[in-house]
Amino acid sequence: MPSLGADMEFGTLLEWRVEPGDVVKRGDIVAVVDTSKAEIEVEVFEDGVIEELLVPAGTARVPVGTVLATLRGAATAAGAPAAAPPVPPSPAVQPTPVVSPPAVAAGVPSSPAAQPTPVVSPPAAPSEHRLHVSPVARRVAEQLGVDLATVAGSGPDGAITKADVERAAAAGGPPAPVPETASGQPTAAEPTMAPPPPTGHAAPGTPPAPAPPAPTAEAAERQAAMRQAIGALMARSKREIPHYYLQTQIDMSRAMAWLAEANVKRSVSERLLSSALLLRAVARAVAQTPAMNGFWVDGAFRAGDGVHLGVAVSLRGGGLIAPAIHDADGKSVDELMAALRDLVARARSGRLRGSEMSDPTITVTNLGEQGVDLVHGVIYAPQVALVGFGGIRERPWAADGMVGSRPSVYATLAADHRASDGHAGSRFLALIERQLQRPEEL
Repeated sequence: MPSLGADMEFGTLLEWRVEPGDVVKRGDIVAVVDTSKAEIEVEVFEDGVIEELLVPAGTARVPVGTVLATLRGAATAAGAPAAAPPVPPSPAVQPTPVVSPPAVAAGVPSSPAAQPTPVVSPPAAPSEHRLHVSPVARRVAEQLGVDLATVAGSGPDGAITKADVERAAAAGGPPAPVPETASGQPTAAEPTMAPPPPTGHAAPGTPPAPAPPAPTAEAAERQAAMRQAIGALMARSKREIPHYYLQTQIDMSRAMAWLAEANVKRSVSERLLSSALLLRAVARAVAQTPAMNGFWVDGAFRAGDGVHLGVAVSLRGGGLIAPAIHDADGKSVDELMAALRDLVARARSGRLRGSEMSDPTITVTNLGEQGVDLVHGVIYAPQVALVGFGGIRERPWAADGMVGSRPSVYATLAADHRASDGHAGSRFLALIERQLQRPEEL
């Protein structure tokens, strides 16, 4: 069970995407895990053959570090002797079945000694009493407008998996009627030009959202578990990290003029948002300020193996996660814009990958579209820095002895005093400002 965030202690194994004997390559999706925040696709990091699945799908509260499956390496699969599988746990620590819905079990706190618990779903409503559907498959069916009653399941005991739903959608199966949601969002069957707007803590440059619909009891339970996880991580951060805070006001007149000119030549779906410029400026600045890019682990600073920008994304049901845009310093503004759109869309549809949750080396958050001028963030431990942006607005500006108004933005930095000091932090913010004064070079 991988660690998919510093606040993760347990996870629920929702679905296996492989079976014993399947050949897998590095980067293949092998399982779907539910954390307290989202459903995450878990990749394999070695080539080989799946030998044995040790934890059954549906098992709740599996501690981080638990062996989920064994893999024969490529050399072993070709004929070398297979390594002995790990010794199974003693009968005293075998999972005990309980009756609990998967999503609720994933968020119910218990003692650290709690063992993995296979989830036994409650009886279904009469209209779908024969349907066995994984939570991720049910969610995808709602998004794609697929009637689950028309889908043949290929999972254990005929369970319907996400892959089954996607195949049914691709085959043009009869869609389930999906009315417009209470929040006014388009139905799952309607095409959209951009990801739906956030409901709270926004990704940079995304528009504000209307009020979300009233949550169900299951959604409320999940929301409470997410808030508990976020609160625990932030409390740890404020307790253990000696934060220092800096802020600066940046003239955005050149950047906004360049953006307007660039967008004249683009279709609506290809237009750039100011968030792409902000992310590009941060990526280039942090590449020149290594002290801001990495982790504080075991009493020492460990530099990141690349510039992986964590982007704070609000979720439709409330709460937020901060998945990574990998190698952001090597991406152009257009590539960052495309990566941001893709990341936000997948974060809100539950299709993130494990590496995107565990790899961020620095986080960027933006509440400007929510009417906020200043964001003083809390560092996501074990990272050592967080950059915040407020709204880009016309503000009084004095230059060359004249007073007028210019579009400007407040950029803030929360940094770990164990890894850097105010001098390095000031230089970092100055580099961000310098990038934004030369948008044509971004």
